[in-house]
Amino acid sequence: MAASPMVNPGDQPVWVNTDNCKACDICVSVCPSGVLGMKYESTSTLGAMISIDHPEACIGCNECELTCPDFAIYVADKQELKAAGLSFAKLTDDAKARQEQIVANNYMSLSEQGVK
Repeated sequence: MAASPMVNPGDQPVWVNTDNCKACDICVSVCPSGVLGMKYESTSTLGAMISIDHPEACIGCNECELTCPDFAIYVADKQELKAAGLSFAKLTDDAKARQEQIVANNYMSLSEQGVK
């Protein structure tokens, strides 16, 4: 039996079940710390797919998970992350600035150029 996509695959603060993701970019738009972005993906219906570019900046706010219409993104439980010797980040000015840049780049990862 396959593992549930809700189970953290390796002590990550945030992860995605790309099988459920339809690349709507809602999660990217609500992330306050620039953790997420979209990357071009030719096999996706919309031509892009979610990318977790800066997991170390995840503040554990759960906005991405709470707004995902397809239940495709998950945020770690704070206690489970702590048990793994990890913790969520604090929201920094650099993270806020990165999020502003991602929004200005049409929700695409900063490593991507152009519009999806």
